[in-house]
Parts: sequence; C-alpha cells; structure tokens
Amino acid sequence: MRKTVSFTISDVTNFKKLLLQWAQQYHEVVWLDSNQHKDIYSSFDGLLAVDALTSLVTDSENAFAKLKEYQNSTKDWVFGYVSYDVKNDVENLSSVNYDGLGFPDLNFFQPKKIIRLTGNKVDFIYLNMVDDESEEDYKAITGGVVLENTSIQPNPIKIKLRIFKDEYFRRLGKMLAYIHKGAIYEANFCQEFYAEDTQINPFDVYKKLNEISHPPYATFLRLDDKYLLSASPERYIKKTGTKIISQPIKGTAKRALDKKEDALLIQRLENDEKERAENIMIVDLVRNDLSKSAVKGTVEVSELCKVYTFDQVHQMISTVIAKVPVDKNPVEIIKETFPMGSMTGAPKVSAMNIIEELEATKRGLYSGAVGYFTPENNFDFSVVIRSILYNETEKYVSFSVGSAITAKASPEKEYEECLLKAKAMREVLECN
Repeated sequence: MRKTVSFTISDVTNFKKLLLQWAQQYHEVVWLDSNQHKDIYSSFDGLLAVDALTSLVTDSENAFAKLKEYQNSTKDWVFGYVSYDVKNDVENLSSVNYDGLGFPDLNFFQPKKIIRLTGNKVDFIYLNMVDDESEEDYKAITGGVVLENTSIQPNPIKIKLRIFKDEYFRRLGKMLAYIHKGAIYEANFCQEFYAEDTQINPFDVYKKLNEISHPPYATFLRLDDKYLLSASPERYIKKTGTKIISQPIKGTAKRALDKKEDALLIQRLENDEKERAENIMIVDLVRNDLSKSAVKGTVEVSELCKVYTFDQVHQMISTVIAKVPVDKNPVEIIKETFPMGSMTGAPKVSAMNIIEELEATKRGLYSGAVGYFTPENNFDFSVVIRSILYNETEKYVSFSVGSAITAKASPEKEYEECLLKAKAMREVLECN
C-alpha cells in the first residue's frame, strides 16, 4: 500500500531540476518529463520513480510471461523497459548481431518512492515502509542548490559509425531489392553511432539533450550501471481504463530559423506523397496490432498524418485509438502490439527478419519501449528513439537512428534523414 502526501510549488522548472538532481543518489531511477507538451492524453508534467523494492530482469525467453506474472503479483506501480529484441518472445525471430551495450532484454522495478508533478502540485506517493520520509525528502529537494555542469572531459568523445556511407548504400540496396520483389512494403533501417572506452556524466548529458530538444517523452533512466537518456517524440501505447492510444511517427523534416521558410517546410511535409504513404502504411499496421486486443469494431484513426513541430525537427504523427475489454491483461496488450510498427515495417514479421539480416548491430533497447504500469492496470510507454545509451562499466556509449524505406526511397535522402536525427545526440556527446 502507498500513502500520498501533496505539496504546492511555485517554480515548476526549478523544482524539476532539483528533483532530478536529488534522484542521482539512487541506483534505480526513472524520470519521465513531458516538457510542458499537453494534449488530451497527458497525465502529468513529470513523474519520478526511485529506489527498487523488487525487480524483474530477464532475457527475451518467456519475457512477457515473466512480466505478466510480476505485474500481477506486485499489484503496484512498476517502471522499466522492454527492449526491441523481446520481439523474439513474440515471434519466431532471433537477434545475433553485434551488441556493444549488453543491456538486459527486459528490466522493471517496483519503486519505494514515486513523485508526480502536475501543474503546481507535487504528490509524494510512497510505500508505507518509507511514507514517513516524504516531508523530509520534500525539504531536501526544495532546499537543494541546482548544480551547473563543472565536469571537464579530458578526452573529447569521438563518435564512430558502425557502417560507413558506401556500406549503408549497399545494405539499403539489398533492402530495396526485397521491397521490389514484394517481400515487404516498408522497413525501418537503422544504423549505430558509438564510442568505446568513453566515460560520460549521464546526468549532464541528459540535461543537455533535453535542453536542445524539449521532447514530450523525455526519459532519464538508470538501472545500476545502465543508462537511457532519451529525447523521444513518440508515444508507443497508452492505456487509461478501457481505452488504448498509439501514436506512430513516420515523416521527418528539418527546421528553419526563418519563420516563412519553416512554415514552407511544414507545408512540404504535409503534402509529401512518400512521407504520407509511409505514415499510412504504419497506421494500417498499428490498427491491425491494436485489433488483436480491442473490442471488435472499436479501432479507429482519430488523427491522420498531422505535422507537429519540435525544437529539432517537424514530425508527421497519426493517432490510433481502440477500446479493450475490462478484464484484458495489460501485459498482453503490450505483447500483442510489440514492437512499435513505426520501428519495424510491413508486413511486420517479414520486415523484422530482413532488418536482422541487413542491420550491423543488435538494436537492444533502441526502438524498444520505456514506461510504467499503474496499480489500476493502466500504462504508458514511449518509443526509445532519439536516445543515448550508456554502459558505465563497459565505458560504451551508443545511439542509433533510422528511416523508413519504401519503393520510392532515395538512398541519399534516407542517409541525410539519419544524419538529421543524429544531430542532437552527436552534438551533446561531442561537446560534453
């Protein structure tokens, strides 16, 4: 059982900084920040979970069955992630490509302490065993001083590409050959950028990434020596009561400093036939995925190919909603829709097989999902994209980017799109 103690704060921005700084004392941390992006599906402005009471760490074999048992037995809030390679638990697939990060395939924990920020109200949602610490923690947080980054990086980080441009074109050519043969209609093809024997300050890197991106699904995750620093703009799936929502992204355009030029870029993206076709293909795939869990006839597209503007890029986003039975298990919904269609392709299983053949590295947590379940069997997960992954023990830093490949894809333009998506992450690392 949990006890909730609430406080009112005056400076939300400063409180967020102090809160995340305070959280750095723990080995299990999940911080979710909406960065003031609000829509009809918003639940909070910030959500922090720290200090594990129980946890579940496993590889992909029977991962969803283990998660279902864990979520059922705790009957409480649980936070964590499902890596892309848990696809192997859903379909007859494998992951044999190189993995420099070594993250577990699935990792969740039940936090002793949850702090939720909504407007000027902050709720300390603590397990009974620590509920007497809420006021003490509030005083410690608000009495802190925001520390600026004073760390010095003695050796500048040099980002390497796992595959170079010519090899990217060669592999993309093979993928296009599959498409032209009719094996698939679309696939998301990704490449890794990485640095070895490298130490970073994850907290500082996350702050920099968030400051230049301000995404709606920012995440700072620490599970012992493994870190996710995410500036994701994409919701994978959310459940509230019997309603589920998925918001796939397909379609990206750069920003311009000049307002007229920026407006023109939005207009071009809205009318780009290739980008719209990519988005609609994935919407159909997501509709099919949601229909596995949904009450018959309830799946609908509430928003199609709408362009949203973020600090770094413009994105084309669609929204698919459905109703699920009251007694539908939440983990089953995740399993029946995993991985996110925007990160795979269509048909989904064929695309994932080809992705495994042609990509140079195991995706791991990249293009998986991070989020939480509530005691009421609700959940909310974002797609792990625009994210930096760090294994502190191995001193290995990685980020991956990708783009949707269809029959009309231009290798040069797809490569440029990857570089555009990589820009923010590369910038914060090389300037660290």
